[in-house]
Amino acid sequence: MPAIAPPDTTEYASYYGRYITLVPGSDVVAALEDQPNETLALLSTLSDEQGDYRYAPGKWSIKEMLGHVIDAERVFAYRALRFARHDQTPLASFEQDDYVRTANFGDSALADLIEEFVCVRRSTVCLFRKLSSDAWMRRGVASDNPVSVRAIAYIIAGHELHHRRILQEKYLPRVMSGGEQ
Repeated sequence: MPAIAPPDTTEYASYYGRYITLVPGSDVVAALEDQPNETLALLSTLSDEQGDYRYAPGKWSIKEMLGHVIDAERVFAYRALRFARHDQTPLASFEQDDYVRTANFGDSALADLIEEFVCVRRSTVCLFRKLSSDAWMRRGVASDNPVSVRAIAYIIAGHELHHRRILQEKYLPRVMSGGEQ
């Protein structure tokens, strides 16, 4: 499969540029394949109690953040599937805080959420690996904005990188030092 170059700015809402620019190189499928290994290396050493850590009041716990990444990836992959299949039905946005609030990620074992992330990512990679070159360039409307399938792949990869950086910068230094919530 040839590398899929980053999208140009006409393929996504400007808000998503902050995710897309985080993805290194020009092979988004390879990036999507590699990311779980790096994320697992960070999360697999944490206990369930550490998974409940919040770096500040009102912020998501590590489990909730991972659950959010999983949910968002499912939503974005569904959008990519619809648009790749040339479905032009506009798709609604989703309210991430409502999703997290009602998902009860804190009731899950961190190991189960990690496994779920790996499974969802594997499914996402399978979807993108099978797309034709035409399908990558197809566009649809989601959250009232046009977006290409190619941009969605980069958004998924960049969204995970964004949250991994937050994990590395705001959660792990405190949770590993036994910091208080």
